[in-house]
Amino acid sequence: MTPADTLRFATRAATGYPLRTALMVLAMSIGVAAVVILTALGDGARRYVVNEFSALGSNLVIVLPGRTATGGFGLGNLITSTPRDLTVRDAEALLRAPLVTRMAPLSVGNSEIAYGGRLREAMVVGTNGDYVDIRAFRMAEGSFLPREDLGRASAVAVLGTKLREELFGSEPAVGRMVRVGDRRLRVIGVLGKTGQGLGMNTDELVFMPVATAQAMFNTNNLFRIIVEARSREAIGPAKQQLEDIMRLRREGELDVTLITQDAVLGTFDRILGALTMAVAGIAAISLAVAGILVMNVMLVAVTQRTAEIGLLKALGATGRNIRLAFLTEAALLSLAGAITGYALGHLGAWGLRLAFPVLPAWPPDWAVFAGIGTALTTGILFGVMPARRAARLDPVQALSRR
Repeated sequence: MTPADTLRFATRAATGYPLRTALMVLAMSIGVAAVVILTALGDGARRYVVNEFSALGSNLVIVLPGRTATGGFGLGNLITSTPRDLTVRDAEALLRAPLVTRMAPLSVGNSEIAYGGRLREAMVVGTNGDYVDIRAFRMAEGSFLPREDLGRASAVAVLGTKLREELFGSEPAVGRMVRVGDRRLRVIGVLGKTGQGLGMNTDELVFMPVATAQAMFNTNNLFRIIVEARSREAIGPAKQQLEDIMRLRREGELDVTLITQDAVLGTFDRILGALTMAVAGIAAISLAVAGILVMNVMLVAVTQRTAEIGLLKALGATGRNIRLAFLTEAALLSLAGAITGYALGHLGAWGLRLAFPVLPAWPPDWAVFAGIGTALTTGILFGVMPARRAARLDPVQALSRR
């Protein structure tokens, strides 16, 4: 039998039993689709976390109160239990580190903001003028907070884009007075459209000087301090300098947590990467189940086609020809299942992206190739036993079973 004859024989054998073929293709496609969808979900979660922290800025060290805090700018971290709070004086001291270029203290809370009869709840962020440069934001109108002494409670505010639209509509916002809590503040700028980041929608925030926010919320503590190092290479030494400064200010005790952006990104990348591999392995188990189904169905096919095999041998087909024919049939079924599963997997990943727009649920290339390769390998491996069984049949005995 020539290769063309072998392929033609395998194709006709596969299409001759459409229900059996459809069931095997379905089983294999479900396994491949599961690998594609689950790895898209895991890798999408990894990309989302990495993008969120990358949006924070570059060369950053974040100082958090307490030794057990590890979170970022999530709303669930507004309440912290620490032996000693971070203060504005701590922030000013950190700016004296040689490898630090900029620093932004953060005081966070919620308050009502009102203008012209319109009223809504908004998150308030008290910070300084360096925050906009640290976060690499752009201004849509006016200017950001003035660079002044951190203890000065200027009556000014900067609004996010969405908040500005809801309060002012088509009216100009810069120069107008708004009421935030019990304070009347002059709007001096509108932040450019930024969107969601680290649990906060920047377009809905109100920015004001840190002293103004602390007076409004009647507090002296800070939520976080963001410090920018001179370069990416200086992040490690800068962190050490900051730790030394805080230790001196705390009488030799380091009761704050300093995390670097790279450390957070690396940790999440490793955890979510391992999770993606794990779910891919779990999904691959279904391919093994599909391979067993292929083997069982092919064994039944050998029994059903015993007379056909005997006739082929009587006409001169060798055991090798018979083995190749059955293995080719198993490979064709596996290939059809892999291609169908690939299409179904991408359809499922598209559904995930549609349901969760913030999640970049694109299956990684390695997962697609691994899923298709595993499907083909599994189908061929589990097709070996039926092929060998068919090749060992005696032609006379096989023909007598007609």
